[in-house]
Amino acid sequence: MADFGDDPRAALDRLLTERGVDYAQLSARIGRNPAYIQQYIKRGSPRRLAEEDRARIAAYLGVPEAMLGGPVQRVAAPARPGGSAMVLVPKLAIGASAGAGRTIDGEPVEGAVAFDPKWLRELGADARALSIIRVEGDSMAPTLNDGDDILVDGGDAATRLRDGIYVLRMDDALMVKRVARAPGPGRISVISDNAQYRSWDDLPMNAVQLVGRVVWTGRRVR
Repeated sequence: MADFGDDPRAALDRLLTERGVDYAQLSARIGRNPAYIQQYIKRGSPRRLAEEDRARIAAYLGVPEAMLGGPVQRVAAPARPGGSAMVLVPKLAIGASAGAGRTIDGEPVEGAVAFDPKWLRELGADARALSIIRVEGDSMAPTLNDGDDILVDGGDAATRLRDGIYVLRMDDALMVKRVARAPGPGRISVISDNAQYRSWDDLPMNAVQLVGRVVWTGRRVR
């Protein structure tokens, strides 16, 4: 897992390996020539990612921009006398479909929400790898409803897979689904909690890219 103190190139290289994304694929995602990301990681050219590229890559991979060399998004002053600083978690300008799925183009961060770091630790969440994404659709109802905001731990993905709710990519669409290990090595089930929607009972792990585990949800009172 990438650390904010890591070299951004090494961090990006590890993230791509974990997600099963190659250099040319990511280059195409941000509208660059096929060799762009490889040259950035392997040759150091460009020296830094442009802000727009960094934002699009962070949104595509579901990680904070700080992992890629952007500013660490934390409030500088303590939230209360003697207390620790709040952690600002970026809110991505994308939705994870809980319906049929949709393709994304890597929209940037649209804001941030402050969380108590102690509370995040109690959740078992890695504050360095969190992002907030809006749920779209009702295929995960009643667990998750259309419009819910979900807190996604990008450090808790394929390398730590266990049964739970994940944001994932499948067939180039970003989705939120329940994931469970299926019988047989390297097999998983991708499940919609709403029985009216499709589930996949037995898939190879490489059929999906796990973005991160959903560790909390917030919803509006209607």
